[in-house]
Formats: sequence, C-alpha cells, structure tokens
Amino acid sequence: MRTDLSPSDTDSGREDLGRLILRVTLALLLLFHGVSKLIGGVGFITGMLEKMGLPGAIGYLVYVGEVIAPLLLLVGVWTRLAALIVAGNMVVAILLVHTKEFFTMSQTGGWALELQGMYLFAAIALALLGAGRYSVGGRTGKWN
Repeated sequence: MRTDLSPSDTDSGREDLGRLILRVTLALLLLFHGVSKLIGGVGFITGMLEKMGLPGAIGYLVYVGEVIAPLLLLVGVWTRLAALIVAGNMVVAILLVHTKEFFTMSQTGGWALELQGMYLFAAIALALLGAGRYSVGGRTGKWN
C-alpha cells in the first residue's frame, strides 16, 4: 500500500489514458461536423460571412478547424497546435453564429451554448495537457 503522495507509474498511465479519451472524443465529434461540410459544402458559411461584410473565402478555414485539426488530434500529432486551432474555430463560431444565445438557457435548463462550450474548453484542456504517451508523437513528440 502506498503511503506517499508522489505520482506513480499507474497515475501517469491513467493520465495518458484520460488524454487519449479526451483527444479521440473531441476529434471524432468534430469530424462529424467537418464531414458534413465536406459533403454539403460551406456555402451557408461563406454566404453568412459575406452578409456580415467579411470575405466569404475565409469560410473555407472551417475545413482546417473541423477536418484537419481533428485528424491531427485523433492520431496525436501536433496536438497542442491542433487543439488551439479547434479552440479558435469555436471562438469564431460562437462570435459569428451564437452570440445571441450566449446568455440564454436551453429548454432543458442548460446553457444554450453548452456543446460549443464543451468543444472550446476540451480543446483548451488538450492544448494545456498535450497528447500524452498514447499518440503517434509519443509523450515527448513535438507539440504533443
């Protein structure tokens, strides 16, 4: 029985497993949105941006935030950078699409932006934690 409070190898293994679960979950859930945009296009995003007076071409950056970055998260390569891209993507989505919902509650009593909030803060957590041992880059890989 351990009596000291120092981290053990099993603690580190659990932390790495937690990072893996967080990484894979965030990546897969975001990829659903990205694949939807690959199939259906981003016309609605570019149109919305143009109505706001912004260049519609920047709407194509959603592919970076919802396809490329999640794929990097999934395999654990450049995880911190990919997580920051996802976080930035979520901030832009909240500012452009969901500002009216920021201080509202859903019909079930939750925050109206709880999904966007979960994506945003999970990405921030991964940017701080890194990919961990269960990744292509390993524990010491660059940006992991």
